[in-house]
Parts: sequence; structure tokens; C-alpha cells
Amino acid sequence: MTVEAQKETRGFQTEAKQLLHLMIHSLYSNREIFLRELVSNASDAADKLRFAAVKDDSLYEGDSDLQVRISVDSDAKIITISDNGIGMGREDVIENLGTIAKSGTAAFMQNLTGDEKKDAQLIGQFGVGFYSSFIVADKVVVTTRKAGTPTDQGVRWECDGEAEFDIETIERAERGTSIELHLKDDAAEFADDWRLRSIIKKYSDHIAIPVVMQKQAPAEEGEEPPEPEDEVVNTAKALWTRSRSDVSEEEYKEFYKHVSHDFADPLTWSHNRVEGNLDYTSLLYVPAKAPFDLYNREGARGLKLYVQRTFIMDDAEQFLPLYLRFVKGVVDSNDLSLNVSREILQKDPNIDSMRTALTKRVLDMLSKLAKNKPEEYASFWNEFGEVLKEGPAEDFANREKIAKLLRFATTLNNTSTQDQSLDDYIGRMQAGQDKIYYIAAENHNTAKNSPHLEVFRKKGIEVLLLSDRVDEWLMSHLAEFDGKTLQDVGKGELDLGELDTAEDKEAQEKVAEALKPLLERVKTALGDEVAEVRLTHRLTDSPACVVVPEHEMGAQMRRLLESAGQAVPESKPIFEVNPDHPLVQKLDQEQDEDRFADLSKVLFDQANLAEGSHLSDPAAYVQRLNKLLLELSH
Repeated sequence: MTVEAQKETRGFQTEAKQLLHLMIHSLYSNREIFLRELVSNASDAADKLRFAAVKDDSLYEGDSDLQVRISVDSDAKIITISDNGIGMGREDVIENLGTIAKSGTAAFMQNLTGDEKKDAQLIGQFGVGFYSSFIVADKVVVTTRKAGTPTDQGVRWECDGEAEFDIETIERAERGTSIELHLKDDAAEFADDWRLRSIIKKYSDHIAIPVVMQKQAPAEEGEEPPEPEDEVVNTAKALWTRSRSDVSEEEYKEFYKHVSHDFADPLTWSHNRVEGNLDYTSLLYVPAKAPFDLYNREGARGLKLYVQRTFIMDDAEQFLPLYLRFVKGVVDSNDLSLNVSREILQKDPNIDSMRTALTKRVLDMLSKLAKNKPEEYASFWNEFGEVLKEGPAEDFANREKIAKLLRFATTLNNTSTQDQSLDDYIGRMQAGQDKIYYIAAENHNTAKNSPHLEVFRKKGIEVLLLSDRVDEWLMSHLAEFDGKTLQDVGKGELDLGELDTAEDKEAQEKVAEALKPLLERVKTALGDEVAEVRLTHRLTDSPACVVVPEHEMGAQMRRLLESAGQAVPESKPIFEVNPDHPLVQKLDQEQDEDRFADLSKVLFDQANLAEGSHLSDPAAYVQRLNKLLLELSH
């Protein structure tokens, strides 16, 4: 096939078109970030070539001096950013420049509001990379050739930022990629050598390969100007290899944006060198905002892995557990082989030691943030709290440390804000209280209004209000904290221990004996719908409630599994009635067994509704209720 026959015009993916439009209009106020993104991509391309050349050094094609080169034609208003990294083939170009190859795209697009300021923040959170070119350029031309391919397999890609792009196969001698930006009239300020140098120093000084520009030396009087000289504009030293005292806060922030492709500053970070049995350096960041694919447990995650400052892989997930998948950063080991693979990482005992240490470092970083900057920790919790709640189930060794980081809403103030720690709760426990009480429900309002809380309000006992999807699963793996048992107030027998007086317990036993016939009648009326009917001591205002048997799955977890289409074991609730409530007393006096059955079923259905459950036969409930209302009206 001839070269000309391989030229074609293609349309952008729908999401790409929308994103291009949004970037051009929403990121207008921060236009200089285009250079940061393109230099960062060029650096990544060099890293990937280094890694590939570990197994096949012929990919260097005789040129192993990797660099990014930037030139500017002020008169033509053209900026060119070139690298001699891994380069791209035709299919790579179509995939990387014609689509958005990132999970979470659909969720991202759904969250756009139409408000340019808010959408700019969302775009930054999503990451844009190459597409930032169109903030300043009305035409972008990319020429590239993949390392190790013939010179006639170069590719040229051209686009004006609208609906289509042209792509053709070309002859290209150089390995790597060149991006030619034809600047818009209102972006002419960037066609300036000094301006570009200042942007590189500001955003890309930490890039570990040289960023080169030409510098014109002054001419001697009466002589022709000498040839321009190459000058390295950036420090060109891997930031994590430098001493912490030599790295500024601004440099740490910019390096985070390089490794994460996030536009926002990180919330906090930790830079550490370990020497001894293992020799490695880590630089770990906690983002300020959650990415759109945070809850996709199968999505790309992990740290950038280097061995002796040679890039090995992105998304090395073996160094941190899944519940810390939001952490970004770099780990550079002197002990691993340059030929390391994901399979080798899974079997290397050194990795287990590093994983243990890095996990502890992240948890210590979060503990420090919670202690010293509670407002910033509250912001972290709002973004990542649900993910951290996965921790006690996945990381038994650090369960207590993770538990200290958890935050909950409680009956203390009845708001949905999750700002109370388990230590806070214990500090307010009553004399004689030996349990941490909680209730799990479908949402916060259902939890805070649950009838199960009535006796706790009467006695002034604080209860944790849990309404996140993961909460019941969390509690099934967090049986105790600081020597205190965690107790679900909607499960099993209510035992307040020393908080109930001997007189209370004696009175309860007498009432239970006296009303045994009533309980038997209610059980007969409800039949197989309930496992047991008994008197309750947890209610003060409501006539009845449903309780989950002690060792069975809670209602919240059942609903979650059912909504996911998973089978759940059969379970029947325990029905508890309040002997002091007028409706229960009226029920006890009812002689008509049909009417008694209707009243019992109405009370049972109401108890299920109050707990947040869906009725198995809502029409029957309405018919019974209407029948009773008509009887009252006569």
C-alpha cells in the first residue's frame, strides 16, 4: 500500500469533542498549563523507552541521550515540543489522540454542570494531557515514529480542535514524537523564548530528563552571530532522589501534578528514604479530590515504580493495599532487578516488606493530618472516607490504626456530617457503659429516626449513625475497638449491661410473663413471616420494631447484595412489641381474632417501613389500614 493511500480523515469520539470544547472555554484562565502537560507526556515517553530498552537496547537506535527539545518561531507563532522517547505507531496515535482512553469517562461527562468555573475544576480532576494543546492552538500537528519500526512507518496527525482529524503514514527518520502548536492570535504571548523558559522552570523543573532550548550567544562586534547553543532549562534530576531540605513545597506540588495528571494541589505528602535490609525511596501523595473511577476496584491504580532511577512501570499496585488505591506517587528501589515484571512483583518477599512499610507510612501520614489539620482531614474524609472503610476487612494487621482514622455521624448532634472518631465516642461514654453502640440504615434520616434509638435517647447514650453502603460490611470486620465491643442496636437481644438497673430487669421479666399469651397470639397471626415475637425494652414511643437475629446478615447488607443481583440467605426477623404503648395494650384487649390479625400485621408492616425495608405486599397493607380507618369512622 502506498503512503498516500494510507491517509484518512476520522471523527473524534463524542466525549473527546465535548472535552475539547470545554477545555477551550473553561481552562482559558490557566492557559500556560498546556506546556506542563506536553512536557510531562514527553518525559513519560522517555521513561517508557528506557524500560523497553532494558530488554532490547536496539530500540535506542544509537541514541540513548534522552531529552525533550522545545523551539519557538516567534514570527510564525509556532511552538514545537519534541522528544526522542518511545514514539507511536499508527494505531497508537488513533487510540491516544482520537479517543479518551481513561476509565470513568461516562461518569465524568455526567457530572459536568454547564458552569465554566466548576467544569474547569472537574476537567482538572479528570486529567486532560495532550488535549490541553487546544487551549492555545487552533491547529496541532503531531509527527511520530515508534522506536524499532522502519523509517517509512512514521505517522502524521493533524487537527484544528473541531470534529475531525487527519492521519497519514509518512517517512520519518527520527524516533519519538514532535508536537507542533500553531498558536491562536490571542495566545501569541507564548511565542516568546523567555515566556516558555519561565513556564518550564515553574512547572517542569523536576522532570528527570533534560528540557533543552537553544540560546543565542552574543556576537562579537563586527562579526556574524555564532550558532545558537543548546541549554538545559530544568534541573533534570529526579526530584525524589534529592534531599527533602532541597525541595520546595511548590516543587513537591508540581511533581504531584506530573505523576498524577491532576490539576489540583495534593492534600499532603511524605518523602522518605529507607536504608538497611532494603534500600528504596518513596514519595507518596494524598490527593485533594477523588478521581471519577475511585470506586472501580478493577481500575488502574498504584505507584510509579523505578529501579535505580530507571522507570519500570506505571500503576504498580503491589506496593499498597486496595483500600489505599487513591494514593499517588513514586517508589524507587535499589534492590529489585531491572527485568522485574508484575508476576515477579507478586512473588518477591522484598515487596511484602516494602508494602508493609509503605502502608504504615500512608496511615501515619493520615493520622498526622487528622491530629494537626482536622479541617483538611475532614476534607479528605469527605472524598475518600468510604474507601478507607474497606480497610479493616482487607488489612487485619492495621485494623486498629485504620479504626482510629474512621469518622462517623452520631446522635450527638443528629447531623449527617461524619466528623466523630471512635476515640471521641469513648471519651463521652457513660459510667458503666462497656459497648460502642451503632445502627446501620439505608440513609441517614432512616438511621437517626429509627425506633431502635428510643431507649438510648431516654438514657442519654450516644449511638453511631451509619448509612454508607460499606458500613455494615465494615462493622462485620470491626468487632471491637480499644477493648470496647461494637454493638448493632438493631440486632439480637438488647443488653445495656450496667446501664440497666436491677429494678428495670426485674420489672421487664414480670411484664414478659404476664403478656406471654399476647405474644403467642401475635406469632400465630404473623405465622412464618417472623422467627419470634417478644417484648421489647428498646422502645419508649413506638409500638413495635423488627430486629435482626444476632448472627444473621443485617438489613442494609441484604439490600446491597440484592440490588447487585446476588443471592442472600433466607432470614426471618424477630418482631418486638412495646408493652407500654396504647396500641399494643388495645391489641391485647382485642377479642375478634380476624381484627386482631389485621392489627398485628399492620403493626408489623409499619415496623418494617420504619426500619427502611420494602413491604413484600404493600397493597395488602393499604387494604388493612383502610379497613381499620373505616371502622374508626363509624
